[in-house]
Amino acid sequence: MRMKLSVNRTVDQWFNKIGKNPALGLTVSILWLMVVGWIAFGWNLGNIGLIDETEPLFAEASRQMFVTGDWITPFFNGDTRFDKPALIYWCQAIAYYIIGVNEWAVRLPSAIAAFGLVCLAFYTVHWYLGKQDELEQVSRPTRRYSTSFMAAALMALNGETIIWARIGVSDMLLTGCMASALLCFFLGYAGKGGSREQGAGGAGGREQGEREKSFPLFPPHPAPLPLFNAQSPMPHALFPNKWYLAFYVLIAGAILTKGPVGIVLPGLIIVAFLLYVGKFLEVLREMRVLVGILIILGLSVPWYALVIWRNGWNFINAFFGYHNLERFTEVVNGHSAPWYFYFLVVLLGFAPYSVYLPASIVRLKFWQRSHWSSQERFQQFGLFAWFWFAGIFGFFSIAVTKLPSYVLPLMPAAAILVALLWSDLFQDKDTRQTISVSSSPTPPISLSFLRVSGWVNVIFLSVLSTALFNITQILGSDPAITNFHELIKQSGLPVIAGVIWLVCAVVVAGLLLSRRWNYIIGINLLGFVAFLIFVLTPASFFIDRERQLPLRELSAVILEAKQPNEELIMLGFKKPSVVFYSNIHINYLRFPQEATEHIQNQAAKGLQPPSLLLLAEQKKFLQMDLQPDDYKSLSTKGAYNLVRIPFKKKKNEKIDIS
Repeated sequence: MRMKLSVNRTVDQWFNKIGKNPALGLTVSILWLMVVGWIAFGWNLGNIGLIDETEPLFAEASRQMFVTGDWITPFFNGDTRFDKPALIYWCQAIAYYIIGVNEWAVRLPSAIAAFGLVCLAFYTVHWYLGKQDELEQVSRPTRRYSTSFMAAALMALNGETIIWARIGVSDMLLTGCMASALLCFFLGYAGKGGSREQGAGGAGGREQGEREKSFPLFPPHPAPLPLFNAQSPMPHALFPNKWYLAFYVLIAGAILTKGPVGIVLPGLIIVAFLLYVGKFLEVLREMRVLVGILIILGLSVPWYALVIWRNGWNFINAFFGYHNLERFTEVVNGHSAPWYFYFLVVLLGFAPYSVYLPASIVRLKFWQRSHWSSQERFQQFGLFAWFWFAGIFGFFSIAVTKLPSYVLPLMPAAAILVALLWSDLFQDKDTRQTISVSSSPTPPISLSFLRVSGWVNVIFLSVLSTALFNITQILGSDPAITNFHELIKQSGLPVIAGVIWLVCAVVVAGLLLSRRWNYIIGINLLGFVAFLIFVLTPASFFIDRERQLPLRELSAVILEAKQPNEELIMLGFKKPSVVFYSNIHINYLRFPQEATEHIQNQAAKGLQPPSLLLLAEQKKFLQMDLQPDDYKSLSTKGAYNLVRIPFKKKKNEKIDIS
């Protein structure tokens, strides 16, 4: 007991010290964000090859932009690629220009988007808690810094975020733009009546002075420029505040990243939130929506206009029709799932902290509309995070096409909700007793409810540990990796993973029994970091070695062996990474009979050189029934064969490969 009090006192003293020292507080915060960001997003980012099938599609389309200088129409393998708008391609092409065409450049935009979002969320949580302390006239640096640090860590260190922040596709860039836009909206919404309504003296001046003393990490907004103050011939009322401006710019970025969903989803969330708190018309006026619409259109429409002007209905039908409308109303590419699909995605994708989401949500009592409507704007932060979470979850649950990445934008809201749940535990004992319940936006946390969630945490970690111990019986086979299950067993990763989460379950149970509530979430975070370092990272290298390395090696062989104008056929599968690594156009054919007929047709044309290259899975290759003298084997890597098939003609000019 004495040790517990000593540790708590030391922690409180340390946070009090950084709370009173602006330079130290800023330095510690930056270091924390850098460490968390590097572990989650930077470490080994480009040390494994591109992952088929989606990532190389983006990487190659961006390389085509970089090489050809055509920044309007994306191309892959000679065909237009209208799946996504241009921003992700532009970002990757710029990264190619800076650091070269490699895996680091492909993934850098995703990693930067994730890191920027985490930093903005850290700022927002810290600002919110500082405002809360200011209202309650207390100083709680332990709570303020601990909760901010936790929110950043939870947002970065979860499976869903790490996966998409380390892959060069558009999902993390969309999440970065959309989630950052929502945070900027709330900062603009909650900050109304800030510096503009505070003079040099009076109550406003006193509030500003108190903030400078108590919460020095983030100084108050500077006074408005003379051009925009009330005495200016051009009143500031014509323009939205800087956070609303940032919101509009980020929405334009989301539209350029993934299309209409970039404005539809944030719009639905904000409209629902404002209607609920009864401030819809008021906020609409202060946001200067017409100015915002002009900003969004001015930034996003030019590319759409240019790509439509160049490609016409091909783009309209492919992008707006197939990749937007049909994905919402119909099953596209076989991506269907049951109604509870996203419950599983959130449970596992945000694990192990997802078990605390029910308590985080119920704690808000969001159904008490009159209570929330009477709160100060900044006090509605938790409610806003709930609308954010529920809006995205509900929207994509309604959509017919379902993919795990679709709910990635709700993960920041989930992290904020869980961090705010635990924020009550980071208060000094004496300041807890001085807080008026009426001034707090949410009622005090129920320890009985937290205890139940804690034991659910123990059960979940135990089940997760058991599943990982027996992962080979759960996973299906991978046709690209021979002896898949045996190789996993030999790696020892299932045992390491199971032990990590089993130890975490035991430690969490011990903390529950000893009533050390505030350490529980830290143990979950440490468990995930250990899982990332000792399991997920080695597993990614294992999968790359067994699944992707053979294709990169064959791409190198293709570059050496391919004769000028010689065609390359890929039979039975589509691996876009070969296009990226070989820089060669590939003709994809699905069936062996289709390949045989194509070879015969090409032979009849008398093409030069009189041969083609065939890259096929071994099973598909054997189904072609080629004789030893009908082809020349160039290389065999993993599950793939690379051969050269010469055109042998009979008198009737037909190829003889039987």
